[in-house]
Amino acid sequence: MSGSIRKPGTALTVRPGYEVGYGKPPEATRFRAGQSGNPKGRPKGAKNKRPGMHEERLKDIILDEAYRGIPVRDGARSVTIPMAQAVMRSIAVNAAKGQHRAQRLFAELLAQTESARKNLHDQLLERAIEYKVSWERELRRREMLGITVLPDPLPHPDHVRVDFREGTVRFAGPLSKEKAEWDEILERRQILRDSISGLTEALETEEDPRSGPISSGTSGRVRRHWRGSLGWCRGSLDGDLSSRRSSAHHSSGLSVQLKVRSGGLG
Repeated sequence: MSGSIRKPGTALTVRPGYEVGYGKPPEATRFRAGQSGNPKGRPKGAKNKRPGMHEERLKDIILDEAYRGIPVRDGARSVTIPMAQAVMRSIAVNAAKGQHRAQRLFAELLAQTESARKNLHDQLLERAIEYKVSWERELRRREMLGITVLPDPLPHPDHVRVDFREGTVRFAGPLSKEKAEWDEILERRQILRDSISGLTEALETEEDPRSGPISSGTSGRVRRHWRGSLGWCRGSLDGDLSSRRSSAHHSSGLSVQLKVRSGGLG
């Protein structure tokens, strides 16, 4: 027997300089990064083959047919509507003409649809009420224990408006962290615009908006301070205010307050 044949029960050893073999195909036949493994695409007739055990192709076919547009007559003109709508229109028209089978079918479909919508509405209303009540209880617990480091929930329970008379739920605030950050950015941007307007007017009139005209001894220092604040405001307004770094850096507020005391800058 040749020595190259492995005996049963012995371990497989890798030869020195092993380049091609199990788990290491030839480099010329390997997939390239960014290149499709099937560049020619799906072959013709692939959809006509028997589906795999993991596929539910009939559902896709039904949906494709249900929402395929077909031309129908609507009075004196022709319109294109989905197949499902055309079928329902045909049933409704036949029911209006007095066909008992169409009337019974249309009534059953309508009752099922309205019942499903009502059940979904009741579930949403119940979950909204449970969410609001549970988080209000949790926020009261945090307040009693003096817990202030935990973030508020989104949406905030105060922003969940439940109208029991109408049976509706309305959200008056942001529903996600991203939306809350964006609303805060817009608010801070308006503060920046107001600060820029006030600083520009102060530089033109050399008058503090709060304390009145500035003294000649502090005029130079105050104007340099105003110019620096104005440049910072404009740079912040033109920059990327949506980044977390910018939000964290200016979390204490962006309103520029000019504090000029009688002896100089405070």
